[in-house]
Amino acid sequence: MRFVRSATAALTAAALFVLAGCGSPAGQDAGDPASDEPIVVGSPNEPTILDQVFGGSSGVTEVFTGNVYEGLFAITDDATVEPLLAEDTEVSDDGLVYTFTLRDATFHSGDPLTADAVKYSLERFIGEESLAARKRQLSVIDHVDVVDDKTVSVTLKQPSISFTYNLGYVWIVNPEAGDLSTTADGTGPYRLDDYRKGDSITLALNDDYWGDKPLNSGVVYQYYSDPTALNNALLTGAVDLITAQTNPDSVADFEGGGFQIIEGTSTTKEILAFNDRIAPFSDKRVRKAIYSAIDREKLLDAIWGGRGELIGSMVPPSEPWYIDLADNNPYDPELSEKLLAEAGLADGFTFTIDTPETDVHPTVAEFVKSELAKVGITADINIITNDDWYQKIYTEKDFQATLMGHVNDRDINFYGDPEFYWGYDDPEVQTWLAQAEAASSPEQQIELIKKANQRISDDAASVWLYLNPQLRIARDGITGVPKNGLNSLFYVSGIERTSS
Repeated sequence: MRFVRSATAALTAAALFVLAGCGSPAGQDAGDPASDEPIVVGSPNEPTILDQVFGGSSGVTEVFTGNVYEGLFAITDDATVEPLLAEDTEVSDDGLVYTFTLRDATFHSGDPLTADAVKYSLERFIGEESLAARKRQLSVIDHVDVVDDKTVSVTLKQPSISFTYNLGYVWIVNPEAGDLSTTADGTGPYRLDDYRKGDSITLALNDDYWGDKPLNSGVVYQYYSDPTALNNALLTGAVDLITAQTNPDSVADFEGGGFQIIEGTSTTKEILAFNDRIAPFSDKRVRKAIYSAIDREKLLDAIWGGRGELIGSMVPPSEPWYIDLADNNPYDPELSEKLLAEAGLADGFTFTIDTPETDVHPTVAEFVKSELAKVGITADINIITNDDWYQKIYTEKDFQATLMGHVNDRDINFYGDPEFYWGYDDPEVQTWLAQAEAASSPEQQIELIKKANQRISDDAASVWLYLNPQLRIARDGITGVPKNGLNSLFYVSGIERTSS
């Protein structure tokens, strides 16, 4: 943010400093939280709604997955897969039938976990009305059968090497719960206690939890759309930790003692995504021209000052099919102008970038606008709310270009789905990704995804501006904070206040 900071920043920060203190739960001394008080988590990622099937965004993953809801499997902080509600798993020799034996667990409402609930949850996740991010990958499910109360059988259309990994993101919900957009009924170590849209979500302990008891007395997620307010909340003691440092200039505020800066492995890509269905972005020469007009190294240094890294596709270095494509679409304004001329746009053109008002997206948009102006392209910036972004861009696909941070791990598959919001449509990429999912070995899977990886980069399907650093900050005395949190996973049961 340093390249747009102004003299008014200090005044804004001072005002927010006062407001930040309002984020503490009632009865809590912000400067010295009592040990029996809940852990207060400051987050910029408020869910749009509380149901992952109908939106919810990364915020609903952060607060609910593994905390309120559980899946048949869990994805650990180091990206391994472990059984969770599936106590035992048998796979047929042809890899098409998975039979799960369920552990004894109950929903927060008191209803038992049953095979019927698993069948309902899986069918709901892949159903026609579902908007779940991993719906397409899990549409490999052909049908689900209830064997008995504690046994469920899932038959696939074809082998899926990532099947159990993807199941780690599917909540098992109570079929009797009804509308889950503002309520919740899971089997996790916490139950939803209070939901105040635009403000906070409170999780209370589930006293009947089947597994290990959390190391804290409960958790409050306090939401801040303004990164300065979020940081001030931590500085003043209104929160105990923040899930993501989105204001790079503020990192230094926490380096003088009293705080822990926790740096992990990021999967969050800052992307300038085009609507590849429409002109001029249906022409890859135009997309590549925009890519080469942006000095991404300068942008990354200005935003993160040495943290983070440049990438050249949807795949970060933490994934097994990573290849270094950072220079595949080089910064080269002359090349950019040449490509525009070849596309019949030597005099440039005008388009609109829709960007959420949160995080650094508006700042990045201004940088991109200034870079594109140097090659004759005019970018108008339209700042919208996260809710409006979800409706306008993700659902209605009513946009030309947009800036967004994509947190998902293993999400190159979105480029194999022509119905995804950016509309990239390459039959070979779709084939390679489908073959990779049906691969008989990890080695074959890696080889095929690398081919897709190279192609989407060659086509500049989007502009991958940079990979965010993974930074979390906690007060001293707060332990057990997850380090990596792939795809916004944030398990809170191991977080403990060991001192005030």
